[in-house]
Amino acid sequence: MQCVKLPLSVRVEINLLLVAVTVSALVTRLYGIHFPKAVVFDEVYYGQFLSLYMKQVFFIDESGPPFGHLILALGAYLGGFDGNFVWNRIGAEYTSNVPVWSLRVIPALAGSFCIPLAYLLVVELGYSHSSALGACVLLLMENSLIVQSRFMLLESVLIFFLLLAVLSYLRFHKAHNSSFRLFWLVTCGVSCACGIGVKYMGLFTYFLLLGLAAVHTWHVIGDRTLSHGKVVVQILVRFLALVVLPIIMYLGFFYIHLTLLYRSGPHDQMMSSAFQASLEVQIRRITRGQPLDVAFGSQVTLRTVSSKPVPCWLHSHKANYPVRYENGRGSSHQQQVTCYPFKDVNNWWIIKHPGWHSLVVSSPPRPVRHGAIIQLLHGMTSRYLNTHDVAAPMSPHSQEVSGYIDFNVSMPAQNLWRVDIVNRESNSEIWKTILSEVRLVHVNTSAVLKLSGASLPEWGFKQLEVVGDKIYKGYQQSSMWNVEEHRYGRSQEQKERELELKSPTHSDIKRNLTFMAKFLELQWKMLTVKNEESEHKYSSSPLEWITMDTNIAYWLHPLSNAQIQLIGNIVNWTIANLSLVVYCLMFLTYLLRRRRKVEDIPQDSWVQLVLAGVICFGGWAVNYLPFFLMEKTLFLYHYLPALTFKILQIPVIIEHLYIHVLSSPAQRKAFGGAILAVLCSVYVSYHNLSPLTYGQPALSSDELAALRWRESWDILLRKR
Repeated sequence: MQCVKLPLSVRVEINLLLVAVTVSALVTRLYGIHFPKAVVFDEVYYGQFLSLYMKQVFFIDESGPPFGHLILALGAYLGGFDGNFVWNRIGAEYTSNVPVWSLRVIPALAGSFCIPLAYLLVVELGYSHSSALGACVLLLMENSLIVQSRFMLLESVLIFFLLLAVLSYLRFHKAHNSSFRLFWLVTCGVSCACGIGVKYMGLFTYFLLLGLAAVHTWHVIGDRTLSHGKVVVQILVRFLALVVLPIIMYLGFFYIHLTLLYRSGPHDQMMSSAFQASLEVQIRRITRGQPLDVAFGSQVTLRTVSSKPVPCWLHSHKANYPVRYENGRGSSHQQQVTCYPFKDVNNWWIIKHPGWHSLVVSSPPRPVRHGAIIQLLHGMTSRYLNTHDVAAPMSPHSQEVSGYIDFNVSMPAQNLWRVDIVNRESNSEIWKTILSEVRLVHVNTSAVLKLSGASLPEWGFKQLEVVGDKIYKGYQQSSMWNVEEHRYGRSQEQKERELELKSPTHSDIKRNLTFMAKFLELQWKMLTVKNEESEHKYSSSPLEWITMDTNIAYWLHPLSNAQIQLIGNIVNWTIANLSLVVYCLMFLTYLLRRRRKVEDIPQDSWVQLVLAGVICFGGWAVNYLPFFLMEKTLFLYHYLPALTFKILQIPVIIEHLYIHVLSSPAQRKAFGGAILAVLCSVYVSYHNLSPLTYGQPALSSDELAALRWRESWDILLRKR
């Protein structure tokens, strides 16, 4: 038997147009990204997180998931950034240890590759390569997208993953080879996860694709040519790739984030004591060697489980409540008990057995169990924690909490409290340091010790009010407390005890929270704890974005008029708005006429137009309209994902009009001339605004004033 060797052949197809637009994109986005060598706008925000990543210090960013920060941190790490730079103001000059090019190159590459993705996306929608090239030209010369790509910002990265997700889904939907279909479906799921991981805005496009996938899956269910088994497999594979895989990847982003950031940092106090104990340095340094079981005689600080309005500790001091409040109501005039948001010696309390005089821990220690009756003695003033039927200063529907003083005015002590360990099923019946969430129930009145969240007036030093809540219902974090710092008391005498309380504690409690416990707590904090946002000079409303009535000054040279502005190509924005209107009118006209059984275009062209509308018009709508419901401070760059989809619709409309609406050669020739004129106008607008896009060359005041094409544009002029 003779063996015949077959020649191995490899066929390579190169799309020169695609190569050309990719190279052009790289040039426009990467050229001179090291300039300016100074902090540009939100680089001051992201840079702080980069420094914390480099030092592996824990932080919380309420604005979004960690994947975007991880991408920026990768560039910083590859560039050798050590994290030692003070990100305190826009315009601050970067020092020699800051690798400016490395910090900015990943967003610039992402912005560059958005252009070939747009080309492939238009082709995948069924339109010509000429239309795809037109989309690329418009995106190439979109000044706002160029600016946002050239700095350490995340919008270009977000847009890259959104376009990749849409392209992958379309290729999955149209592919016939099962291996290719699976590859593109998985790529879609991965891209969706990455988009959401960069910014929560990625959810908008993700939900759009889920809706499209649901419609296509519904058609699969109705396909009688497929067996029941194949239909089930199709549904299962789509669910795994588009739902399960993104969830797993989202968790993975947080796993990497929490693994890298294992050191204590500036945001620790926003987290629970157990979370803090899982970090190195701070909590472990504070409590090295401290006992785990709370016993009678223990000296403790009690921290609220809730972080609203801020984390704080049960506190008392030598000031009393005023005899009468501003509204004329009377108080007990006893010692104030508050919640104080800082570590302080007056946060220390002693757990006392009501029947014992001893204030020290016995040998062996007698632990405090669920249901035990205790007294809480303030360490520095020796006043017992007390509540009674006197209205609280700021919350008159609740009881006042005080440090009991015997004024001999027929106001007996009511200082017995029952320990209710809420999470005893998962931990222990014994009160544990850090681990146990405890509710303290007043024996006489059944009121629960609770943080009201109200701030006391000047007489209460603006500290937070603590009350006894008699109408307590259900689980409330504001009524849960845990022991954060803990020592076994050894001093019976007040003077010695005060010295003991003023000395530092040492601890090494290793509270190894599971990843899921840490993830859930961190995710909850990100969604519920919001920074106080004030009106920003360059903030704007969604209505101002459509016509680009606003801009953002990103950087200004300290001496010259050189500056970088987030301003879009005004011609692009105008024709993109026009394309939205034309598409709506055209779609409604076709829809109504088809309802009357009048088919102006073939069925294939109608399906193609609808799909393009779902992707382009739908992509614009889902990335724009939700901002009308948001209360956060908004900026023009929030519109860039919507703008990208809107620009993609322009060549779709042009090609459809050229093929299906214009009937005569003369009309098509005139239309082609108009398109050429528009493209020239796009280039002129891009070229004129490029000094504000790239920051160079520096223009004179008169030249800058000539670029103020809208009165609302805040272009900075420096008279020389």
